Amino acid sequence: YTKLEYKKDDLPLPFINHEYIYGFKIFLQTHHNCKNNGAVNLLKALRNFILYSMRNDWIEKNPMRDIKMKEEVTEVRAHLTKAELEGIIAKEMPNERLERVRDVFIFCCLTGLAFTDADHLSKAHIVRDDEGNVWIHKPRQKTSIMSVIPLLPYARQILEKYSIDAECAENGKLLPICSNQRMNSYLKEIATICNINKLLTTHCARHTFACVAIEYGMPIETIAKILGHTKVQMTRHYARLSDGAILRDMVKLNERMQLNDGITLKKAQ
Repeated sequence: YTKLEYKKDDLPLPFINHEYIYGFKIFLQTHHNCKNNGAVNLLKALRNFILYSMRNDWIEKNPMRDIKMKEEVTEVRAHLTKAELEGIIAKEMPNERLERVRDVFIFCCLTGLAFTDADHLSKAHIVRDDEGNVWIHKPRQKTSIMSVIPLLPYARQILEKYSIDAECAENGKLLPICSNQRMNSYLKEIATICNINKLLTTHCARHTFACVAIEYGMPIETIAKILGHTKVQMTRHYARLSDGAILRDMVKLNERMQLNDGITLKKAQ
C-alpha cells in the first residue's frame, strides 16, 4: 500500500495519520477484495502496534481513534441436524477408508473437538471419575485453554473400536486421523453417499456439536466450556438456535405464564 500510494518503501512512524489508515482500509477492500470483517481483523492488528508505539512514546496521538472497526454478523457455517447425524452413523460405508473418516467426524460432532485437537488426542487426556464417567481433559492446541468434555456412550464406543487398531498404536494416536485436506476431501464423498446437500468439513463437526447441544437445551456457558472458549460471545458464532428450539422455549414460557388458551378476545367493533 505504501509503495503504491506514496511511492516509497517505508514511512516515518509519525507520518501515519488518519488519512493513511483510512486509505489502507479502502486499499484492503478494493485491491485485495477483503470483506469488511477481513479488513477489520487486519486493522486491529495494526491498531495493536499503534497502541504499542504510543506506550513507548514513539508517537503522541492515535491515528486510528476515528476509524470504525465494527465486525458484521455473519451466517453460522454449515452444520448437521440430529437426523443427518444419525443418517451418517447408520449408513454403511463402501470401504474402510471412508468408515474411518466417518468415525473420526462423528467423534468430533459428539465432543466438539477441533480437527487438530482430535489429531493430538492421547491416553493422557482421557480421565475416569469416581462414578465411572469418562472425560476428555485437554488444552486446545490453538489457545492452550482447557476443554472439559464428558464422553457420550457412542463417542466412547469409537475410542474402544480403535483402541486395538494397529495404525493408531503405531502413530501413538487414539483415532485414525489422516491430513485435514484428505479428511475434507473424503467427507465430500460421505456427504454424497448419505444424500446430504451440505459442505462437510472437519470444522463443520464443531459447529454441529454446538448447534445440536443448544437445540437440546444445553446452556451456552456449558457449550463454551466444552469448546474451550473463554468468552460466551465466541461460542455464539458456533451455536445457532433452530426454529424448533425457539418454539420449545416459547411453549415453556407459556406454561410458566399459565395463560388460559380458552380466553378469546372480543371482536373489534
